Amino acid sequence: MVRETVHFGSEGDQIEAHLYLPDNLSEPPPVVVMAGGWCYVKELVQPIYAEAFARAGLAALVFDYRRLGGSEGTPRQHLDPHDQMEDYRNAISYLETRDDVDATRLGAWGISYSGGHVLILGATDPRIRCVVSIVPVVDGLTTLKQAHGTIGFRRLRETIAESRRKLYSTGQHSYIPHASTDPVNDVVTWPFPASQPLFEWLKATQGPRYENSATVASTEMLLSYSVYPHVQRLIDTPTMMVVAEGDDHTMWDLEIEAFHQISTPKKQLKVVEKSNHHGLYRDHDRIAAVADECAAWFTQWL
Repeated sequence: MVRETVHFGSEGDQIEAHLYLPDNLSEPPPVVVMAGGWCYVKELVQPIYAEAFARAGLAALVFDYRRLGGSEGTPRQHLDPHDQMEDYRNAISYLETRDDVDATRLGAWGISYSGGHVLILGATDPRIRCVVSIVPVVDGLTTLKQAHGTIGFRRLRETIAESRRKLYSTGQHSYIPHASTDPVNDVVTWPFPASQPLFEWLKATQGPRYENSATVASTEMLLSYSVYPHVQRLIDTPTMMVVAEGDDHTMWDLEIEAFHQISTPKKQLKVVEKSNHHGLYRDHDRIAAVADECAAWFTQWL
């Protein structure tokens, strides 16, 4: 396969992406557009999937959202789900300009936060013919309330309110860690002690431009985030969802409930047994096996 660094525009900012192209094809291949979750950069985990897709004869475009990684945009580390989905749409429009991929046969792939994005996009962008959603965030408010617990969620809401006052009075964003080893005393977005060591390892081994930080406004927007009612509008878009058994980060019970609300009969639920949310980031063999199943799903429907 060949990997090419490319750039495309999204609402005035230049987006950096890696385009994976399979070798020795007689015609332009189908293509999958891909982006990551909370604070992710394109080098985290996603290349394992993109390489599996290329081996299966699919092209893949993996991009950094604006304000993250190699892409332009300010304020840095500002995660606006509307803007991120607009970046997906502009990635698709960019692929439509290329002669070396067949953008009429296009799939959308996402993981964690972007796992929710692609469910929404699959219901709203008619150019997307097939979806794969990995351990998706499906309801931000319910997920964070469960994750933080009553007292922790009060502290998070207080942090958001104070940040909102500062933003109004100074025009300056406040920042909050993605994760901490001491979420009891540190206010963070995702209060799981194992997350910070995991992402430190991912930063050291895969994605040096990852940052353990986002604007507090990002977390505020997460509380309003939901894949409903869009999952009911996936009428005829083949959709595969992968959940991790016992996942108490993005909450596998919420994910499975959302899966059952997807309208199309062309759907598949894959439960990765004896795993958890982090297992789909650390265990290379497990990730590679899931990636091959995702490649088979895209090959079937594109």
